[in-house]
Amino acid sequence: MTVIDISPSVMQFLLAFIVVAPLLGALAALLPAPPGLKGKNPDQAVLRHGVTVTGAVLVAAIVLAAGFDHDQPATMQATTDISWIPALDVRIHLGIDGISLPLLVLTALLTFLCALYSYFKLPAGPSPKAFVALVLVLESGTLATFAVLDLLLFFLAFEMVLIPMYFLIARWGGNQRQAAAWKFILYTLLGSVVMLLGLLLIGLKSGTFDMVALATDNGRGLTTSVQVIAVLAIGLGLAVKTPMWPLHSWLPDAHTAAPTVGSVLLAGVLLKMGTYGFVRILLPVAPDGMRTFAPYLAAFAVVGIVYGSLACLALARTGAKGDLKRLIAYSSVGHMGFVLLGIATMTPTGINGALFANIAHGLITGLLFFLVGAIKDRYGTADLDTLAGATGAALYGRAPRLGALLAFAAVASLGLPGLAGFWGEMLTLFGAYSPAEGLSRPAFRTFMAIGAFGTLLTAAYMLIVVRRVCMGEHAPHSRLSPDDQAPQTPDGPEPSGAAVSQPPGSAGPRSATTPQLADIHPYEAAAWTPLAALTVVAGLWPAVLLGLTDPAVQQLLAGGKS
Repeated sequence: MTVIDISPSVMQFLLAFIVVAPLLGALAALLPAPPGLKGKNPDQAVLRHGVTVTGAVLVAAIVLAAGFDHDQPATMQATTDISWIPALDVRIHLGIDGISLPLLVLTALLTFLCALYSYFKLPAGPSPKAFVALVLVLESGTLATFAVLDLLLFFLAFEMVLIPMYFLIARWGGNQRQAAAWKFILYTLLGSVVMLLGLLLIGLKSGTFDMVALATDNGRGLTTSVQVIAVLAIGLGLAVKTPMWPLHSWLPDAHTAAPTVGSVLLAGVLLKMGTYGFVRILLPVAPDGMRTFAPYLAAFAVVGIVYGSLACLALARTGAKGDLKRLIAYSSVGHMGFVLLGIATMTPTGINGALFANIAHGLITGLLFFLVGAIKDRYGTADLDTLAGATGAALYGRAPRLGALLAFAAVASLGLPGLAGFWGEMLTLFGAYSPAEGLSRPAFRTFMAIGAFGTLLTAAYMLIVVRRVCMGEHAPHSRLSPDDQAPQTPDGPEPSGAAVSQPPGSAGPRSATTPQLADIHPYEAAAWTPLAALTVVAGLWPAVLLGLTDPAVQQLLAGGKS
């Protein structure tokens, strides 16, 4: 069943366009704008160019999804297979199935929303031309990672995103941006070197780099020792990108220093590349090696869940001077721990839960980083003590729509039933209750119990954040200095017309000295509404996503045999 009937040749073109168009757009962004397209100034023209290119890619991704045969999600569709390096049997092999299609659409959506947001709120830094070009190169590399079906092409696409993200952090980031950017690039590059050795080992020992052929063979052409070595090497590189505890320490620094759109893309897109590699490469190609390391992967995953939650609780407590962006970054360590736990179960239930949690995390954490960036722009800081202690009525009283949306994203992140965050965590825990044959049930049920405890910790720190940031500290007699009357943003004082009236039923009378904040701007609503809406849709109608992933996962685990 397809939503619209599209010929195979058009599907091939759409997928190739989705991968290549951002790269061509990045080159075009560095050229002078044509005379009729300059707008008010060259900077506006190049930002409009970024919105146009990412918008065209998003439209192509939606049309591709509409033309996808939903009755055969386990079959590779829109495939292109061209010989590239005959001596090594390396091919330009593209294709999508029910596993990669949701990630492709998510990447196109988040990049477009970031480009739209940047058109109105460009982060302070060097040339807008370079900013737009880097975002487009980043998009091209990420989309290629989810579309290629050759191990060496996968590695090239996997590495392609590192340089643009490094410069986005180093040139457009905040405090400590240089150190954070270097930490990001060193961790990921070192992991990638080891991963390349593992990919070459598989390709040379099996005689092919084709991921479809390797998945169909299901490891029968590789000895157990080769599989174990390959999983160790490739898994290390993927674990750094995920990131898995204890290889996560680059992530909080990178998120804290990155500009808002950099954090959204890092959390919503780049982290998914690591877990996608586990599902697409290691599970079907080296199942014996994965079975050897699955208990260790699960153990690291649940430690990451608890560790990330405890770090968030430490940052959220009063007097800790915790940074809200850093707290959301540590929450990602915990959420990605659930994804890794689902993968480690090696069961259809757990892996479907991991893939669902991937998409949910991209939507919810992408929205959270957008919101935290907006709060930081309004207050001039993301320090939790400042946000909670010196804000009078806090967000509910000063910017009620912004506060309500932050509360919505927080409860979605903690896994409230009916929202997207619930299903992924629940399915991964179900998968851990009954892991694949050959894995220790007592061990995995222990991991399940620890993971379930992590969900309670997640609820605790998210509710603390909502209480402190949205409600503020109880300070009925506090008086604000004159400087607090007009909160500063990077663009100057908030306009007086941005004030909003106190909503009915809000806690307590408001002092006349309580300063107002601009509530949600129209461009912010345009960038955030799709993420909030999809969070609700995925939570209420999970079958849309699970119907795509489950047949593909079943076939992947069966060695290409449905």
